[in-house]
Amino acid sequence: MTKSNFELEMKKLESKGIISRAQFLQIMAAAGAFITLGTDKAYAAKSNAKAKIVIIGGGAAGISMAAQLLRKLANPDITIIDPSERQYYQPGFTLISGGVYEADDVWKPQAECMPKGVKWVKDIVTLVHPTLNKVDTAKSGTIAYDYLVVAPGVKYDWSRIEGITYDTIGTGNAHTIYDHRGAQMTWQAMQEFSKQGGKGVFCDTWTKHKCGGAPKKVSLLTWDNCRKQGTTDNIDMHYYTASKQLYNVPHFTPRLEEIYRERNIPVDVNCRLKGIDTEAKRAYFERVETDAEGNKITTPFNESYDFMHFMVPQCAPDFVRESGLSWTEGSLAADGWVMVDKHSLIHTTYPNILSLGDCAGIPTSKTSAAVRKQLPIAVENLIAMMEGRTPEAHYDGYAACPIVTDYGHVLMCEFDYDKKAQISFPLSLLDMSKEQWVAWLLKVYALKPIYFNLMLKGLY
Repeated sequence: MTKSNFELEMKKLESKGIISRAQFLQIMAAAGAFITLGTDKAYAAKSNAKAKIVIIGGGAAGISMAAQLLRKLANPDITIIDPSERQYYQPGFTLISGGVYEADDVWKPQAECMPKGVKWVKDIVTLVHPTLNKVDTAKSGTIAYDYLVVAPGVKYDWSRIEGITYDTIGTGNAHTIYDHRGAQMTWQAMQEFSKQGGKGVFCDTWTKHKCGGAPKKVSLLTWDNCRKQGTTDNIDMHYYTASKQLYNVPHFTPRLEEIYRERNIPVDVNCRLKGIDTEAKRAYFERVETDAEGNKITTPFNESYDFMHFMVPQCAPDFVRESGLSWTEGSLAADGWVMVDKHSLIHTTYPNILSLGDCAGIPTSKTSAAVRKQLPIAVENLIAMMEGRTPEAHYDGYAACPIVTDYGHVLMCEFDYDKKAQISFPLSLLDMSKEQWVAWLLKVYALKPIYFNLMLKGLY
């Protein structure tokens, strides 16, 4: 959104009596002061502890972890293993799919984001030997470590959806924004659907996944585009979730469910997407329910569509399970997530291994906001172990999901492991159980520069 658009939005806010320009600037100033205060406190002292630290993954978690360690250690020895050419601000994919950002607004060359002072091995990890403290790579041989940070992100498991692959995204007007190219294609399809109308099918997936709010955002932005085009009477939109309810954070759920009712978008629960016939434009689902005796009942059904947005099932990269780093029992075992204590982020078998970010096997949402809160915990506990101290930093499961409800409003959902609201200052000054203009301005204008200019540099 351009500066002139910002001015128009501020005038709308003021004319409707929602918030004045002075109030908005006060909130932004308070947020800035809060960030600066936290940053000064975090890096007041440096540790003289020495160890060889290897970080697998150069995304939000890996690079930010390295940057914070560089600021905290007097003699850092840090290696990042990652093959990427680009660093993507992935939360911006939603805004690309809604036409708010351009495609090039959300990435920078990886070389520009890699912290100065770390060794970057531009390669992929094939196996970890946790009892030998070694990592095998595809082209660079074996790399030894004293401490290992596992932050490679997720693997998109296309094998679990029949009829479509990564290479055929967009075929049959079936789209996903969990990819830079896919987000661009979604925007084109969304515009066409908004003009012509038809049947829209939107769904999430049954595995744990990054940014669980993204499919909801796409459906709600699609509806709002139809409203702008005056075609809401010509659309039939349906949302299918694999969960038991649309959202499971009580503070925010009532308003989100109300929005779907207001827009006449039915929500079907316990529905798993199993395949897409892109030629016939038909989606195949299974409804998985449990009877009174606890038996699972699976009922297949299918739906035709004109425009579809889907989510790919997700799991840990193959090397995680093959290296014996995954959970072996419980709800986090099926998809191979790294077996770490949910509070310390330290591996429960190998105490010199930590994991954070999307690959960590912890019961919270996989969002960049969660990563931001995990970072100081992982850094503090790693340095404590390097110094021979007991790691005591405690992660409470904080995550945030800014659900874009229309062009101009965001339901900013912040919560912890117990699904209790954890509203950050200065948003705690407002009623965040409802969508807010201020949250939209933060989402569009503030969060991306915070990511590139502060978080990846270890300053936030």
